[in-house]
Amino acid sequence: MFRSTLRTLYPRRPSTLATTISLENSPATLQRASTRAVTNGSSLANQDSGAEESSAAELANGRASSLSTLDTATGTNFGSGGSQLGRSYLYVPATAERMLEKSLTTPSDVIIYDLEDSVPPSPADKNGARSRLTHFLSTRSGSLPSSERIAVRLNSNATAFFADDILQAMRLPCIRTLVLPKVHSAQDLHHVSEEIYMAYRAHKFRSPDGPPVQLVASIESARAMYNLGEIASWQSRWGEGSGGKLAALLFAAEDYCADTGITRTTSRQELLYTRSHIVVTAKAFGLKAIDMVCVNYKDLEYLRDECEDGRRLGFTGKAPIHPSQVDIIQSTFVPSSKEILRAARILKQMEKAHFSHKGAAGLQLEGGGMEMIDAPMIKQAENVVRIAKAAGLQIPDVD
Repeated sequence: MFRSTLRTLYPRRPSTLATTISLENSPATLQRASTRAVTNGSSLANQDSGAEESSAAELANGRASSLSTLDTATGTNFGSGGSQLGRSYLYVPATAERMLEKSLTTPSDVIIYDLEDSVPPSPADKNGARSRLTHFLSTRSGSLPSSERIAVRLNSNATAFFADDILQAMRLPCIRTLVLPKVHSAQDLHHVSEEIYMAYRAHKFRSPDGPPVQLVASIESARAMYNLGEIASWQSRWGEGSGGKLAALLFAAEDYCADTGITRTTSRQELLYTRSHIVVTAKAFGLKAIDMVCVNYKDLEYLRDECEDGRRLGFTGKAPIHPSQVDIIQSTFVPSSKEILRAARILKQMEKAHFSHKGAAGLQLEGGGMEMIDAPMIKQAENVVRIAKAAGLQIPDVD
């Protein structure tokens, strides 16, 4: 609807700059507690050019509807995971009961109970961790986080532990998300999907009428990067309800560096291409993009710098490896107070401009100068407001 309205308001001819927006006297602070979002491309489908013939009244009414973001929260698809915030994905090893119990108090948007790298590789340790996690999730029903926040990282489908891991995970309806390590191609996703289908149809552990199992593909190798497009575009041959739905791409930097021979440094320049490629590919297919872990968990200032870098690149979240990292990650992967105020003023003033049948506006910058506001900037502003509303933040009143 938004794009069709813009096509109506911008009928392929120059628009007149009209309204000037000032950002002076902005509030000092707004709580930063939201997340980057991926706008659902299907909701922005092109409409036919006949909309250009709408009357002036229809133009005004349509623009008012498209800018109602400031008054009423609109439906938003945050990647493939729905409206659930996805800023931090905290890894919790299933190696000790104490760690599992502590996970009940974490504010992390998502908790990844780990059966893979944090568990020693012996069969006894792997089987013990699986049994421990199964017992924990089965006996804490009254105190567990919501199902949307619970994820389990399985062992790779190339290991002897995978079959039992996914069988146990599918037995527990509270597990809605599976993190899949070492996804090198779409064939790996097909293998996992087949097991999910069998759990639904043969074992009947769950009803396929419930929410689909969300899959997070961990990108860990040169081969995965080579096949990234086919991975991101994968869909289960049995449908989302019976075979699972790909929700996100996660960058596992340490595994990737080990596979490629890249030396990871604090500048992160050697990983710029890889991280950017993952983000763009994820966005192309409506997926969330989860950035690499910060292995230096005691240097919180460096963590903040790495988070800000990831957010600038377009990542929607990050995976902490220690509870102390959660707050910084969740407070960084959000629009700033200045961004929220700017977005609100852009939308409000553009609403006024369009009601006056003017197609664009000028934004007066704090340091002087003027910048034109047009369709792409309106889209960015609407995204910021939607995200803030999804996080329960108040949008400032603007004139």
